[in-house]
Amino acid sequence: MSNLWDLSGIQPQNKIVLEGETIPALFWNGVKTRGPNVWMRQKEFGIWRSWSWNQTGDAVREIAHGLMAIGFEARETASILSNTTIEWVLCDLAVLSAGGVSNGIYPTDAAEQVQYLCADSSTTVLFVENDEQLDKALEVREHLPQLRKIIVEDMDGLRELNDPQVISLAKLRELGRAHLQQHPGMLEARVAACKPDELAILVYTSGTTGRPKGAMHSHKGLVYTVRGYNTLIARSESDECMCFLPLCHIAERMGGEYFSLYTGAKLNFVENPETVPENVREIAPTVFTAVPRVWEKFYSGVMITLKEAGKLQQAAYGWAIGVGQQVADLVMAGQPVPSGLRMQFHVARALVLNNVRKLIGIHKARFLVTGAAPISPELVRWYLALGVPMLEVWGMTETCGASTGVPAERMKPGSIGPAASYNEVKLDPLTSEILVRGPNVFMGYLNLPEKTAETIDADGWLHTGDVGVVDEEGFFRITDRMKDIIITAGGKNITPSELENELKFSPYVTDAVVIGDKKPYLTVIIMIDQENVEKYAQDNDVPFSNYASLTKAPEVQALIQTEIDRVNKKFARVEQIKKFFLLDTQLSAEDEELTPTMKLKRKLVQTKYEPQITAMYS
Repeated sequence: MSNLWDLSGIQPQNKIVLEGETIPALFWNGVKTRGPNVWMRQKEFGIWRSWSWNQTGDAVREIAHGLMAIGFEARETASILSNTTIEWVLCDLAVLSAGGVSNGIYPTDAAEQVQYLCADSSTTVLFVENDEQLDKALEVREHLPQLRKIIVEDMDGLRELNDPQVISLAKLRELGRAHLQQHPGMLEARVAACKPDELAILVYTSGTTGRPKGAMHSHKGLVYTVRGYNTLIARSESDECMCFLPLCHIAERMGGEYFSLYTGAKLNFVENPETVPENVREIAPTVFTAVPRVWEKFYSGVMITLKEAGKLQQAAYGWAIGVGQQVADLVMAGQPVPSGLRMQFHVARALVLNNVRKLIGIHKARFLVTGAAPISPELVRWYLALGVPMLEVWGMTETCGASTGVPAERMKPGSIGPAASYNEVKLDPLTSEILVRGPNVFMGYLNLPEKTAETIDADGWLHTGDVGVVDEEGFFRITDRMKDIIITAGGKNITPSELENELKFSPYVTDAVVIGDKKPYLTVIIMIDQENVEKYAQDNDVPFSNYASLTKAPEVQALIQTEIDRVNKKFARVEQIKKFFLLDTQLSAEDEELTPTMKLKRKLVQTKYEPQITAMYS
């Protein structure tokens, strides 16, 4: 297998590559040892600007001293309301270096949510990205008596603002430079006083039901876990990574910012969420971590491009991907690849598959990592057929990110892999719920001791809410959420996520929620892929005036029915979907139906669209 894929650097690294027992200690040791090396890049006015470790250290030092200049004390909380930018990282590391607690807020959150999160976390300083985010803070600040200062990163459109509670990040850094002159050793003293067992960050769960809960993570837990990541899938200073998922989510905070801080891998920030496909091709990451929705989007783009290609190109792709899939099937079965097929695969890569990888931007990737939501095994197989191993990891906010991971040497699509070496994972003998125990498990929920006691039992096992199975090799597979398993009126137990993943493999389906609990048959609510369905409509002269009319067009309804028919063939009759409903509203992260990571909230969708669901059973 190693002759077919470059697995160098994937092998686990058990040695400590950076000293330090707190996040700020790690960071400042990184600045000391990697000084002039590039750590981060961000595109500004069409040009990629590099940040060395020294430059990053200078900015973090100024911001941290600025915080101390405005009275920010150790163990106080500062929140960051911003998209994923270098400034997010600078502010986060400055807060931690000043001995504070850092909390992230999704930039898509409404003013009311910002108020709740700031109040619950006792935020005293709030960093906001721009005028749009500042408006939210100003709208609710009268309800936040603990909030002392609001710091704005980008002052465009705010030059005339005169508000004593609001200052720019540039002004804070100016205050920091003056404070540094007067108190030259104060930051070092704060960093040294920071204890491993102390609270470092809050990560609020997206909360599909009820209010978000603030998961507390200590410095000790973060450092332990980030070192553990290197035993799961190693990175090095030669790696190029992309940073584009929300930094207030545990996946990018740990797998992006802190893991790169530890290993020295370069972090490249995309311009905005819409430019991800373009930026991937520019950056050509060697390691690429994303959620299934991103991988589905790339696949859809290739399929749509292929439909527009000539017959010869389509035939060449069909042959090449067929060869790749034969190789992938043998690799996944743990069987050797015959020399003849191996030679065909090299030819297929040279003539076709490498071009597909370049089209996506993964032509330099040693491996891809997927997590945060279930992914179709067929999609993993497709990327493997292109010649890029896709490794699935599983974890949650409460486990500080990944707890299990598929090893590169033994890929099993559909599996989340065995337990990572740094924690224990087992199934509850009665319920088959997946349980996790280890130093990576969080400290508990802020202000919610009862919820913490419900989640972590007396023996230290975290109850994840995911139901699974484990095979003889110790590989776990999630069958569903405990609360999501469907029992039909006929008594049949059905795992909706399996059907939903198959549907999302379609280039025309972005998300799906299967319905059927206590019902005579299964139905599904579908969110279409706007871009691909619009293109289909234009190519086939289907008239539509807006998004709603697009979903109601008979030809689009027939298109989705074809995709459902394809999926139904893979399941027994009682597991097949009989009817469907297309959401006729174009949803974004601001809508209540979606989590910040763009997943449909099952319970909310079922409640909100109850009339449409009832109609499918009438």
